Amino acid sequence: MEFLVLGIFCTFLILCIVSEASIIYALLAGFVLFMGYGKSRGYSWKELGHMAFEGIYKVKNILITFVLIGMMTALWRAAGTIPAVICYTVRFIQPSVFLLMVFLLNCLVSVLTGTALGTAATIGVVCATMASALKISPWLTGGTILSGVYFGDRCSPVSTSALLVAELTETNIYQNIKTMIKSAAVPFVLSCILYGMISMRAGRSAELPDLVHIFSGQFVISWIALFPAVVILVLSVLQAGVKISMLASILTAVPVCVFTQGISWQELPQLLITGFHSGDAAMAAMLNGGGIVSMIKVGAIVCISSSYSGIFQETGILDRVQKIVEELAEKTFPFLAVFVTAVITSIVACNQTLAIMLTRQLCEKTEEDQKKMAGYLEDSAVVIAPLIPWSIACAVPLSAVGASEISILAAFFLYLLPVCECFTAFIGKKKNV
Repeated sequence: MEFLVLGIFCTFLILCIVSEASIIYALLAGFVLFMGYGKSRGYSWKELGHMAFEGIYKVKNILITFVLIGMMTALWRAAGTIPAVICYTVRFIQPSVFLLMVFLLNCLVSVLTGTALGTAATIGVVCATMASALKISPWLTGGTILSGVYFGDRCSPVSTSALLVAELTETNIYQNIKTMIKSAAVPFVLSCILYGMISMRAGRSAELPDLVHIFSGQFVISWIALFPAVVILVLSVLQAGVKISMLASILTAVPVCVFTQGISWQELPQLLITGFHSGDAAMAAMLNGGGIVSMIKVGAIVCISSSYSGIFQETGILDRVQKIVEELAEKTFPFLAVFVTAVITSIVACNQTLAIMLTRQLCEKTEEDQKKMAGYLEDSAVVIAPLIPWSIACAVPLSAVGASEISILAAFFLYLLPVCECFTAFIGKKKNV
């Protein structure tokens, strides 16, 4: 029964992806399926509704973050922050290696800040804007950004996912980071090579327009416009928290909008809600976006998918999966069992944190060495969740940079890491036989 329900749900998801229909339809169908499963197990509709609500309530902070991301990305555009960053760095941009630069830049910022969502909403948006100017495919850029932001989300000492893994496994985070650096070395180099090769092809005929001239026509380009970016970067490094850092950046951007860019106070509410919109066609193609409205779809995805977690927890729909995981570990090797489990939990949990926790729970008997288990979790659940189109870990960063779900195909680092780890574990098992 459980596998039938999960199979039907996955079929709906695949159909939506293939037909390019909104993933929300599949998620709504999944909600009906899981509620029906709970009803068949003897739970009342009231009890099931309470389970769903509990799941949504757990992500209330995430929903608040979405609102802040929408507001901040709109203000960064209107305040001239994004144009200023681009104008001051444009001379260093090489179209022939652009995607490689995007990957490395997002890697760096995510390591410093420890947040994938914050990195995507800041430097990721800047990179997406430059890619638009170069006429480089948005899905390629989106996938590159996704790879970069989760490089740091995985191995930064201030990353919440890294701290969660250390806490769940009762291991030292800095020892875990050393292990993560070793396992990421080959995937990182391979990703750089791939992005470099694609860059040379995609950017071969690309010509960067005179962005300084274009932006200077509508914005006052000055160091003052950089303040919102500096504030969030400094506060993130100081571990002030994502919401506090974003709120501080928003409050910094408001006076820049008013006193530097000449936006009236009356225009600000509409700007925050609907985002930045330029009347100039060239400008609009690069900068239009942001605002709370831009986060409504991803907010709906999160609310529906998060309702699942409460239902799963109470109905025990994943109990049989645990037994299969244990059998798989015995027949193959522990990491493969953890990897398969992480794929399943990422699909059904719809957020990275829950995927990590469920994977740890289901695989607790597959590997006794907690240091190894920490590495397995970092190389599976942490990077697989961003590859699930309906997961918060995927939907939010891509929504922030204006890229579609197909961008996951270009997130090479996120594929290469578990694949390389599987290969290493397989070789290790062969040697021990």
